[in-house]
Amino acid sequence: MITTSLPEAPQIIEMLHTTYDKRPFPMPPSPFTPYPDVNALLHDLLRGAQTILGENFAGMYLYGSLSSGDFNPDSSDIDFVVVTAVPVPADQLPQLAALHQELTAVHPHWATHLEGSYIPLADLRCYRPDGGPYPHWHERRFYVAGHGSDWIIQRYVLREMGASLAGPPPDSLIDLVSPDDLRRAVRGVLAEWWAPMLDNSTWLQDRLYQVFCVLTMCRALHTLATGTVASKPVAARWAMGLENGRFTAAITTALVWPREPQPDDLPTTLDLLRYTIARANKPTNE
Repeated sequence: MITTSLPEAPQIIEMLHTTYDKRPFPMPPSPFTPYPDVNALLHDLLRGAQTILGENFAGMYLYGSLSSGDFNPDSSDIDFVVVTAVPVPADQLPQLAALHQELTAVHPHWATHLEGSYIPLADLRCYRPDGGPYPHWHERRFYVAGHGSDWIIQRYVLREMGASLAGPPPDSLIDLVSPDDLRRAVRGVLAEWWAPMLDNSTWLQDRLYQVFCVLTMCRALHTLATGTVASKPVAARWAMGLENGRFTAAITTALVWPREPQPDDLPTTLDLLRYTIARANKPTNE
């Protein structure tokens, strides 16, 4: 992973507001979402990406809960993809890093929810384990890294439920992702990311990440069973019926985070994680 150092804090947003209208990129109809402050952030991100990338800009898309209709203002991410004609040149990485830092300064609340990647058209078409690396913005950090197996799932969600803020429909840019592709992706994510936590659960000591784990395991189980991707709330309600309701209490508590008290529940979180990995490792005909 490569972290890009930032230049001296230029007033990127102010510059964009004064120069953008001179550029030949049409703005999409507004509003993007039902949330005015989110729209303002996305508007500035779109302007900034178009201005910095110029003719290399090919599109910008929302996916995840904002496009599927299950967005929770208290906890959901704002998932985006900027598509480029060719990989982002190295000399533009500091400009993109500065853009995201400035977005965080101008939109301090919602910019902390912002997560996404800059992906060239050829690589967006289908997932390749050796693809990239790609510029990312995640947890208020700008860095360059490859994509893991989860990006098979992300491509499915973007293709089937993504919203175009600029550019052609996402299903015209991404190959069909099959149910077996999704199941393989879930197994890959479980092996790459989650299984090590059974031996070292330090990350899961935080209640926030316990909630994230519980809801992610519900989604993984749903995909393994159905070969589709559902939102976390839909998958969570479905998972309450598993094992005679064994995980219902933990799932119910996770669904109301952070609006209601959240007692630590590491043992049940690890129990659900073990159960999910065991289900993933069973033959498909069981």
